[in-house]
Order: sequence, then C-alpha cells, then structure tokens
Amino acid sequence: MSRVLRHRGPDEQGTFSSGSVALAFRRLSIVDILGGHQPMCNEERNVWIVFNGEIYNHADLRHDLEKRGHRYEEYGEDCVHHLRGMFAFAIWDARYNRLFCARDRLGIKPFYYAIAGDRFAFVSEIKALFELRDFKARLNRSALPEFFTFGYLSAHETLYKNVYKLLPGHHLCLDLATQNVQPQITRYWDLDNSLPQESFSEADYVSQFRELFTETVRGHLMGDVPLGVFLSGGLDSSSIAAVMASLTKEPIQAFSVGYAENQYSELPYARTVAKHIGAEYNEVILGPGDFLSSLPQLIWHEDEPLVWPSSVALFFVSRLAGEKVKVVLTGEGGDELFAGYLKYRVALWNLRGAPLYRKVVPRFLQQAVRKALSSRLGPDWATRKLRHSFLYHPDNFEQIYFDNFYAAFPQHEQPRLFTRALNNELRDINAYANSMQYFPTDGLNGNALNQLLYMDIKTYLLELLMKQDQMSMAASIESRVPFLDHKLVEFAASLPARYKLRFSSGKYLLREAMARQLPPEVLQRNKKGFPTPIRPWLRNQLFEQLKAILTDGRMAERGLIESSYVQPLLNAHRQGSSSATEACWRLLNFELWCRIFLDRDSGVALAPSTDAQPAFYKSDVAALSETPLLS
Repeated sequence: MSRVLRHRGPDEQGTFSSGSVALAFRRLSIVDILGGHQPMCNEERNVWIVFNGEIYNHADLRHDLEKRGHRYEEYGEDCVHHLRGMFAFAIWDARYNRLFCARDRLGIKPFYYAIAGDRFAFVSEIKALFELRDFKARLNRSALPEFFTFGYLSAHETLYKNVYKLLPGHHLCLDLATQNVQPQITRYWDLDNSLPQESFSEADYVSQFRELFTETVRGHLMGDVPLGVFLSGGLDSSSIAAVMASLTKEPIQAFSVGYAENQYSELPYARTVAKHIGAEYNEVILGPGDFLSSLPQLIWHEDEPLVWPSSVALFFVSRLAGEKVKVVLTGEGGDELFAGYLKYRVALWNLRGAPLYRKVVPRFLQQAVRKALSSRLGPDWATRKLRHSFLYHPDNFEQIYFDNFYAAFPQHEQPRLFTRALNNELRDINAYANSMQYFPTDGLNGNALNQLLYMDIKTYLLELLMKQDQMSMAASIESRVPFLDHKLVEFAASLPARYKLRFSSGKYLLREAMARQLPPEVLQRNKKGFPTPIRPWLRNQLFEQLKAILTDGRMAERGLIESSYVQPLLNAHRQGSSSATEACWRLLNFELWCRIFLDRDSGVALAPSTDAQPAFYKSDVAALSETPLLS
C-alpha cells in the first residue's frame, strides 16, 4: 500500500507494526526536515500517529502545551477544535486498543477507508486499498445516477463498492476493545449558514477581511522549503500572489498554464499580475496531444473519472512548479466563499423571476418557448444561454439549479442512457438526494445566496479539493488553500449577501480589499473559470480517438450504457452541441476509469495527436504513456 503512494511522499517512508495494527507513511519533507519522521510516537511509545497536512498554528499550540509540561498528549478527541490547518490523521492508542482518525473542517486533505472482511483500512488515495489481500475494485452501481448527473458523489460513498470517504469536519473512532468492527463517526464542525445580520460598516468589513486574509496567507507560508503560487490571472489567485509578495523579501515564484488558443488562455492576465507584483514567472502551454495522452495516468492518480478537464492543466502546472518549489499556494475556495461563479447570479434571477413568469404567462406560451429552445434552432451560444433560464426549466429547484449548471446527464435523461436492466436496478435512486440534504427543506427565507454557497462548500468544493490534492501530489508537491482557513470561511459566511454579490458581480468585498494591490484589468474582469479548449479539441483533433473508445465494443460489454444512445450523442457533439460534448467527456472518462480500475488493464494508453505539438516537455509527455498504471 505504501509503495503505490510513493508519489505522495518520495523523500522518506516509515512503518509501525504491533499485533493487529500496522501503519505506513510516505513523507514529503516540508517542516522539520530532519526531525519529522513518521509514524511518530509519544515518550512511552504506546500512542502512534500518521499525519498528512499542515497545522498552521502549531507554534502557538506548542508554547501552551510546553507550559503545561507536555510534549504530546493533552486534549484527547477535542484536539481537532484546537487545530487550524489542513489535515487527515490517524492515532493508534495502544493503551485503550483504540484508533482515532480525523479530517479537517473543509476536506482539504483526503481520507478514505474500507472494511474488508475483518480488516479496517484507511488511505490517502483509494488505489492503495486494492493492495489488500482479496479486496478488489468493484463498481458501486447504486452511485451511477448521481455520478452521471454531477460527475462526483456528495455523501460518504465512492464509485467503488465498500470504499468510503470520511467527510470533512468529522472524526472516526474504532474501539477494538469492544470488538465492534463498525467505526463510530461524529461531526465536530459545521458552518453556520443562517441569515447574517449587518453588524459593521462596509469600511469595517473590508478592514477586517484584509487583516484576516493577510494573517491567513502569512500562516500558509510556513515551511523549511521553497514555496510558490499557482497564478491563473483570476482575482483569487492574484490576490494570494499579491499578499505573498508583500510578505516576502525575495520575488515569489509564480506558475501558470495556458493554451495556444487565445480565447481559452488566461496567460496574458497571469503575466500582467506577475509583472505588477515583481514575481518570477513560469508558464507551460498545453496542446491536444499532451492532453489526451495524459488522461489514463491522471485518472489513475485521481482514482476516479476526471470531472473537469482542468485536472489535466493542474497536473502539468504542478509538474512545472515541482522543478523549483515543494509547496504552492492556490486560490481554490474563493468562488464558494464570495459567490464568484455566474451560476449564483443566474440561479438567484431564476428563483426570483420564475414564479412571476409562471403566474403571468399562459401555460401554452410557456410550452411553446420551451419547445423552441429544445429544438436547438439558432446558434448554440444563444440557445445555451436561454436554456439556463426559467424559460426552459420547469419550476423545480433540482432542475433549475443542478440540471442547469452541473448535470451532464440529468436524471430525467438517464433512462435513455442506461440499459433496461440497469434502469430497473436503479429505479428508486434519486440522483439529487445527497446534495439536497444540504439545502433547507423549509424554504430559502431570504437567505438564498448563502444557502447555495453552503451547499457548494459541502459538495462541489469537496471534489475541487480532491482534484487539487491528487494532481499536485501526483507531481510530489503540496498545495495549500488560504481561502479555506476555517476562520476565513466562518468570516465569509457571516457577511450579508450584498458584500458578496452586488451589481451582478461577485466577490465585492474581495475586490474592494485588493483595490490597492492589483491592476484594474484584473480587478474588473469577469471570471472565466479555468477554461479549456476541450470542445474544439474533441470535435476536431481528438474526435477519432474519442469515437474509437466509446464505440469499440468494450463499453457495450459492461451492460451499463445503452449502445444505441452513444452514436447520436457523438453526432450531436460533432455538430457543435455543447451539452453533448460534456456528456461525451463524462462517458470517455468513465470508460477509461473502468478499464484502469475494474478491468485492471495496465496497458491503457492513448496515443498523442499527430498534429503539431508544442516543444515543451515533449520527452516527458511521451514518458507519461509508458508509465505503468498499476503497481
């Protein structure tokens, strides 16, 4: 299991074994390089820990503990309430035959577990579980409706049968003294998403945020190795880079990724910010061949089908950063805290406008408008925008929000996607149920924006953080997310909505706080959302490879996807339907994941495109497809 996770910690390995317990650790040396060996024990060698992550307030905790005469133990299970940082850890207490595990409040660091027969096992990446004797990767078929809708699962289940994730803000206890093999899981933290009250002036809110944000970024600079920043040119990463630059004497290292297709590349903005703050700037350009040939390895690293094409870009910029630094700060989380996505503005407009539209416009006219938008007459960009409105979606939250912005295959379309046998098996499963548990059943009560943000922090953000962790760790670097310091998250949740969304623009407070530190073209630009040229690539240079994978017969043999559904989908994708492209991307990644993990086909590799390739990393890209996928 340790060997499979070598990329997460190539600097050192350690093990501990005693009786029925074995712990293994792979170390990426960042803090206390000479002394931080793991597994680590107390003075009596009867309490052992394996720990992944960073505790940014460790110096303050150390001072207080030493005053009490301690080096290790003090707070017991309450320790989690004292920790400020990102973490996943397990403590074996041999005195009481007890295992205690915990995951940080926002889920920045991963923690997966399985009960295999009479064995309990936990890991940072799922693939290591399949090194257990007689424990194979099996499809969790009941998860398919939610997976094909969202691309990820929002509760504790995974796409693998009998493999689970410990949810953020939870801890787990396994008491072997009681012979109870079922872990006891408890939530120790949650975010208050009640309606905020305006307690301060705008100037006070800006000042408080600026002070807290600077403190948080300063804390995230902790380490004994070189640090850098992922710089997309967007407001979130640019804000972190600007504050980093103000806190360090030497120029910071900034790393960016982009594409030759200018309309999809944010590199000009990243270069502008780097120049503005005096950073040492590094960038990498991706082409379609690099993109496709890396998919099998990156699916192996994520353990799941890739949800977003940006995972590929994130891996390549992580590998670029790994040439110069061991730690990077990233802007993940800013959109979910301060309502940066367009979907929030559109959702609020839909939720407010739909009732009036249904009341005033005759039903036959509503049906005529919906039919016209369904026919896809007119340019794709126009119908796509109108199909995001209440003109197209019925007055149903799941459809007007989830199907509108998340779903590659909305649940009402899945009977055509799945085979008859699978449809019968999944008939009673609600694809939206796991996400809806984070949404109020008693209505929005004037707090719609914060309810949407809360739900995304509990669901959508968790998948983004998994991608961030797995893709950076694939390149053996650590990524840190200052926006998700829990003190900053709690502050953002306490803000009235008008300090997030104002005049149809998100992140109002962040823009005001950074007004003196960033160039106007970055402060005023709209979010692009890490765009990728996946649509033109899959329609042109990569279409034949896509078609071959989806129609070579292997997917049909699984008895999950209805074969007659695939060719019309490919045709619609080739003709320019953006929703069909997203559906093809979901199927492509699912099929590759099946081949790698369920079939254990270590020969899965996609040949690079024959089109002209950029010169960067050419030899390294070739090596990607030659790397064994399974140990």
